[in-house]
Amino acid sequence: MFLMSGTPMVPTPGYLVWRLANKWRVAVDRTLAPLNLTHAQYVLLASLYGIESAGRRPSQRELADHTGLEALYVSKLARTLEADGLIERTRDLADTRAVRLALTDQGREVVRPALGLVQELLDRLLTPLGGQDDPRAAAFVRDLTALLDAPLDLPRKDS
Repeated sequence: MFLMSGTPMVPTPGYLVWRLANKWRVAVDRTLAPLNLTHAQYVLLASLYGIESAGRRPSQRELADHTGLEALYVSKLARTLEADGLIERTRDLADTRAVRLALTDQGREVVRPALGLVQELLDRLLTPLGGQDDPRAAAFVRDLTALLDAPLDLPRKDS
């Protein structure tokens, strides 16, 4: 990457995170294409699978909070996945504003192999850090988690 003057440009952390996120999203989309899933659909299904495995049936809002996806986007994805027969959406009897989500049998049949495919992809993507079990990969996860946990409304230095 170079400036117009030909001087090498040092990439910012934000630019690198953006590039990596896009690169990995494309890789996951390609990996899941044979299952007719997008990365976003996979995130919703895999998260729902994990939450259900823990014995809970989340609302769309809870799933949005868990995945980091916008609630409106989760609602749109859930409607699409419901139309495809992969999840069920039902009104919460205690809170009629809430919609609860659950995988269908077909949804479980789709998400299980998807989990395996994405796990294999993650192994390949983390090879430059020594693989998933390498201490560098663990440090990478800690650093990413710290960045994700940091509030977006950091105080300004001039205040």
